[in-house]
Amino acid sequence: MRHEIIMSGFGGQGVMVMGQLLTYAGMLENKNVSWMPSYGPEMRGGTANCSVIIAEASVGAPIVTKPTAAVIMNLPSLDKFEATIKPNGALIINSSLVNKPAQRNDIKAYLVPINEIASELGSVKMINMVALGALLAATAVVEKESLMNAFAKKFAAKPGMVPANQEALNRGYDFVMQIKQTH
Repeated sequence: MRHEIIMSGFGGQGVMVMGQLLTYAGMLENKNVSWMPSYGPEMRGGTANCSVIIAEASVGAPIVTKPTAAVIMNLPSLDKFEATIKPNGALIINSSLVNKPAQRNDIKAYLVPINEIASELGSVKMINMVALGALLAATAVVEKESLMNAFAKKFAAKPGMVPANQEALNRGYDFVMQIKQTH
């Protein structure tokens, strides 16, 4: 299986960290991976996106033009990337900041109130982990355990962050699983 994923939002939403964690989790599962960042004109507040490829076979080029999934954290990102998703692909939309649904009916779109879920857990800084949980539920790109191991390694100097971020990951995952069960 080959997953090609776009993650996009405003700078400061943790989009690059999302991509790094997902890529690292793929490496922990002995898969072939690539991660490629793309920044807008400003680091914080401008649009930022990254592309991640996780595959059993080798990854030739890190360019993703027809993603199998996308995590969309803001409206400009939805406008830019929705049309590029492969048919039957998955689209995670942060419904906290994006007030319009997907326009396509040949993809699986999940409206997830990512900011609200993170706020309920005590910190809007965890939106990227909520989003990653939603992505895992929609695509099964990696195992949750691999992602949490990647998180623990990346933030080894801050082990106290692991439990809250595990909960954020689980909340995003559970939210999408509930949507899948009702459809």
